Amino acid sequence: MEASFAKQYGIRLETMTGDNDMSWAEFSRLLNGIMPNTPLGSIVQIRAEEDPDILEHFTPEQRSIRDQWRTEHDPVKEMTEEEKEESVKEVQQLIAQMFS
Repeated sequence: MEASFAKQYGIRLETMTGDNDMSWAEFSRLLNGIMPNTPLGSIVQIRAEEDPDILEHFTPEQRSIRDQWRTEHDPVKEMTEEEKEESVKEVQQLIAQMFS
């Protein structure tokens, strides 16, 4: 994150103290604007990629980054059985509404 802020904004987060403090709101806006050509932006882009054509050309390192993230952050794995059942019911209701 620090490298990305330095590259994109020329800000060294480590030196942000005292009069140079950054508000949480400003930090959040800057973080949301991190571009893909920064170290953090690159990692986020790899983790979020869904395009099969792009995935086909991933390097072994990119595949590893994406696979590790998805294994560790599987939302279904973290759901209780009740939450899973509720999600299925919601999807069923949405589909029923679409075809009614």
